[in-house]
Amino acid sequence: MTEATPFTWEPFLRDWSGEWSDSLSDDGTHAREDETARRDRWLGFPAAAEDRIAALEERLGRRMPPSYREFLAVSDGWRHAGGFITLLAGTGEARWHNDASGLAAMFEEYLDEDPTPEELRDVAVWRRGLQLDVESDAMSVVLDPEDVDENGEWAVYTWASWRAEPPERFPDFATFMRAMHREFHRLRARPADGEPEFVNATARRLDAQVEEARLWALGGDWERAGRALDEAKEYGRPRADGLGDQIRRLLGQTDLSYQDLAIDPRYAVELLPPLVADYARHRHRDDSGLKYSLRGATDDVVALAHTLLEQVRSGTYRYTAAGPFGEAVDRARESARWGDTDGAWRTMLDALPLWQPLGPDHLAPLGWVADPLLGPLLTPERGRALLSAPRGGQAGEPRGEATPSDPTGLSWLADPDAPGDHTSYRFVLVEGVEPQDLPGRLADGTALDEPMTFHEAHSRSLRGRREFSGFEDRALVAVGRAGARWSFAFDGSRPRLAPRLFVSPAAAACADGRAVVVWGGLRDGHGDPFFHLSVAQSGAELYAFTYADGEVRRTGPIPPALDPGRFFTSRMEPVGTETAIGTERALLEAIAGEFGVHLPRHAITWGRLHMFTTRSWIRPPQDGETFTVTRFE
Repeated sequence: MTEATPFTWEPFLRDWSGEWSDSLSDDGTHAREDETARRDRWLGFPAAAEDRIAALEERLGRRMPPSYREFLAVSDGWRHAGGFITLLAGTGEARWHNDASGLAAMFEEYLDEDPTPEELRDVAVWRRGLQLDVESDAMSVVLDPEDVDENGEWAVYTWASWRAEPPERFPDFATFMRAMHREFHRLRARPADGEPEFVNATARRLDAQVEEARLWALGGDWERAGRALDEAKEYGRPRADGLGDQIRRLLGQTDLSYQDLAIDPRYAVELLPPLVADYARHRHRDDSGLKYSLRGATDDVVALAHTLLEQVRSGTYRYTAAGPFGEAVDRARESARWGDTDGAWRTMLDALPLWQPLGPDHLAPLGWVADPLLGPLLTPERGRALLSAPRGGQAGEPRGEATPSDPTGLSWLADPDAPGDHTSYRFVLVEGVEPQDLPGRLADGTALDEPMTFHEAHSRSLRGRREFSGFEDRALVAVGRAGARWSFAFDGSRPRLAPRLFVSPAAAACADGRAVVVWGGLRDGHGDPFFHLSVAQSGAELYAFTYADGEVRRTGPIPPALDPGRFFTSRMEPVGTETAIGTERALLEAIAGEFGVHLPRHAITWGRLHMFTTRSWIRPPQDGETFTVTRFE
C-alpha cells in the first residue's frame, strides 16, 4: 500500500497479521499468545465498542485523535508493532506518561542556556504525552496532545536508548503504524537460517516495482525510479538500496554501501572504485573501516579493493569501460587533462546511449567518479543529466540537458562569488603552442608534473624544501588550452606584489606567435588595486601597461580596445568595491575579446591539471640590494 492509497484500518491490519503469521517458523517455540495470533492470523484484539472508547476519553479528560480512535474501533490494542514494541496500548492500558520513564529529566539535563523549541519539546513530550507502549524492547511511544494538526491528529513520538538519536516524530498514529509495518518488513526481508522465505503480496508487489524502477532509471526517468526504489527500500526489499545508491551517488551523495553490489564480482569493477574513493576521502589513512564495507567479499574482491585504494590515494587510478563508451571515456580524459571539462563531459554524455550495464542491477557507469581526471567533472547538474539520458538499450530522448559549467572568457576571475580563491591571479597565454610545450618557454629544464589540484601541487612543492629566498617569485602554474591555438599557464596562489621588480615573461614565452601576460586582482603595500597586461610577439614586447599606486604606466602602441584610459579614468576605489570589480571585469572581458581566449573555471577550481614551476617573475637583485634567504636545518 503506497502513501497515496486511501487508508482503511481493517484491510491494513489483516494483511499485516497474515504477513506476520506466515513469517514465523514451525519450530513450536513461540509464546502462547503468539501461537494464538498465528493460528487466528490476527495480531490485534476485539474491536473496542464506542462506549469503551468514550470511557477512555472520560478517564483521560481528552477526546482521542481521529486515527487512534479509528484504530481502536477495529482493534483494541496491537501485538508486535514493528520489531521492538511487543504490546501497544488499547483502551484499557493507555495512560498519561507523566515522565514515568524519566526521559523528560534526562533530556532536560542536556539543555544548554539557549535551547531550541525542538529541544524543549523533547523534554515536555514525556510529561504531557499519552503513553502507548505497554511491553517493548526499551522503546517508548507517546501521543502528544499539544502537537495537533488541522485535522485534530496528535503527533506520535518514539525513543529508544540504543538508537542514540533524538526522539522520532510521526505526524499521526496512522503514519506511525505504517512505519512500524515497514520496520517489520525490513527486519524480516532477509530471513535467518531456519526461517521461512519472506514471501507475501506486499513483498511481491514491491519486488515488481523495483524491476519497473530499474527500467525507468535506464530509460532516463530517474526521479520516478528513485521514488519507487525509496519506497521499496523502506520495506527492506533486497535490490532497492543497491539500485537507489547508484542514483544517489550520481546526485553527489557519498558514504553509500550499494547493498553488497560493490563486492559482487560482476559489478565490483564499476561500484568498488566510488566506494573506495569516498572511503579514502573521508577516512584519510585509516584502513580499518574498509574491512567492514567488504564483509562477505571474496579474496579476489578484497585484493581489488586494496589495489584501488592505493591507486586512488596515489592518483593513478584510471577508469576504463568496454566498447564505444570506453573509447569515449579515453577521449574525455584527454580533454579533461588540458582543462576542457565541458568538452570532456559532452563526449561522455553523447556516448552514454552506447553504454551497457554489467548485469541486471547496474544502472549507470560509476567507476569514472573515482578517476582523478574524470571524477571532478561530476556536478549535481551533470549527475541529473546523466541519469536523464536513456542507456543500456532503452529507447527515448534525454529528459534533461547539461548546461556548460564554465563561463566564457576571463571575467569570472573578477567575480567575488566565484568558486575557489582567485582574488589574486596571474596567467600567461601563448599562441600556437601546445600546453605540454609551455615549460620550455617559461622554465629551465622543467617537465610537467602529473595532473593534480593546486592544493596537492603546493603540498608537493613544499615537501623536503629547506631554503626560501626573499628575492624570488617562481610561480607554480597549471596548464591547459585557452581556446583555438592558445594555451595557458595559470598561477592560482597569492603571489607577492612587487611592481618595481616585476619582469613580464611574455617575450620569453613566444618565439613566433603572441604571448599575453595578465596579473590582476592584487593589492599592493597600501591596499590599492593593481593590474598588469603585457603582450609580446616573436620574442619582443609589443605593448604593456601597469596600473599601480593610482597611476598607469604604459609602453608601446596599445590597441584602442585595451587602452587603459578606457578603464582607469581616475584613481580606483579599494579592491572589493563594486566599482573596482566592474573595472576589473571590463578589462578581462576586453582581453578575452581581443584575443579570443578563455580560462576554464571548473578545471582550475575543481579539477586536476598538469603543473610546473616557472622561472622567477621578478628581476635578479642588483648591486647593493639586500634580501633574506631562510634555510631550515
